[in-house]
Amino acid sequence: MFLGLITLAVAILSFFGLIKEMKRKNIFGAGFAFVSFAVFGWFSVRTIIAVIFTDGGGVVAFISTL
Repeated sequence: MFLGLITLAVAILSFFGLIKEMKRKNIFGAGFAFVSFAVFGWFSVRTIIAVIFTDGGGVVAFISTL
């Protein structure tokens, strides 16, 4: 759970960096911030879901839960 929270914090900071670089019109920085936000955000969400639904981690398959 701690890893999920740390990556969520990184994703939130990447989002703020994305907004900052869009205001500066720095396309390279905004692109890097967007990729960081997408990767860390997705990883944190999947980690938190895995901890909640599988009692401490593991792979979560959405198809089997539907």
